[in-house]
Amino acid sequence: MRQVAIIDSKGNVAAYTGKGCIQFASHITGTNFSVQSNMMLGDQVCSSMARAFRDAEGKPLAERILASLDAAQGAGGDIRGKQSAALIVVPGKPTGKPWNDRSIDVRVDDNSHPLVELKRLYHVQVAYEHMNNGDLATEKNDMVKAMKEYGQAMKMFPENLEMQYWTAITLANNKQVEEAVPILKKVFLKDPHWKELTRRLPAVNLLTVSETDLKKILAL
Repeated sequence: MRQVAIIDSKGNVAAYTGKGCIQFASHITGTNFSVQSNMMLGDQVCSSMARAFRDAEGKPLAERILASLDAAQGAGGDIRGKQSAALIVVPGKPTGKPWNDRSIDVRVDDNSHPLVELKRLYHVQVAYEHMNNGDLATEKNDMVKAMKEYGQAMKMFPENLEMQYWTAITLANNKQVEEAVPILKKVFLKDPHWKELTRRLPAVNLLTVSETDLKKILAL
């Protein structure tokens, strides 16, 4: 009545589908992957998953898995409908810091469209990774890389005020106040709380502009 699939660190793959599983139930194994399904509406779920995974070769592992899940749903999915989805990706080698050993960890416990929400959460995580990379580049005074990373984050979520705000603050701290001003103006208009936060940044050295530039920013 059960299924199990195992892929070891050397690429060996093994899978089993019990005879007592409710149809349609099957599995397909391939190079570095296994797909399995049970209690499916139709009998093409596993073949659709395997094909989608292979077709997405070259993309990040998480995106290949998401493509497979979409293909499974497109082939009929679970006969009982949709409710939850989860995606966890870990690095091939442990870092020695267990709290950092989940590259991707997103889940949807109860939703009428779980795959749509799972993809949204995945893109949120990737966008914030770009923001974090931008912060690290700023610390190293690599503004070209920093702005590239911030730009990628904002491209993924153009309506996210926090991403816009911290990008502008980074510009201001690197003597690019004129470039920061229009971004901050737009953010302040949408939510004045960000202006109040800006007043508090100089006290903790997170905004290091001159007094004149600070007044200019707060006057927006």
